[in-house]
Amino acid sequence: MKVGDVMTQSPAFCSPETNLAVAVEILWNRNCGILPIVDSNEKLVGVVTDRDICIALGTRNQSPGEITVQDVASGKVVVGKPEDDLRKALATMAEAKVRRLPIVDAVGKLQGILSIDDTILQTGMEKNGRISAEDIAKTLKSIYTLQGEERWRAAAA
Repeated sequence: MKVGDVMTQSPAFCSPETNLAVAVEILWNRNCGILPIVDSNEKLVGVVTDRDICIALGTRNQSPGEITVQDVASGKVVVGKPEDDLRKALATMAEAKVRRLPIVDAVGKLQGILSIDDTILQTGMEKNGRISAEDIAKTLKSIYTLQGEERWRAAAA
């Protein structure tokens, strides 16, 4: 099964200059937790998550309308391609410790978002090319195990 068959197409997105108030409204209205950031050519240049926004608003003495997504966006962005095998995308997500993967075409234009939720909806029989529940559980365990260890180490330091 290919990523393009499973991903959420036509995802919500914003520009680097979008302020956090508008970004939160988009996240709320579209019921999502990640917002790809695209330039004027529709190329992916970053992502901002609901967590990024929450941390920024909690640590800065500024209103949401004064902070842009480019000021708080996550650093390196890991992406997938629509033609990637779903198992490859799960491996990418596990390695990068992310639950959502922006999907871009060959020139970097945003095509969709693949989330763990999207893959869960595709669990089923292996003989039909579907992902197993075990594949998803392994991916989630990999994502959450390191995140939990990093939080524990930071708290202990």
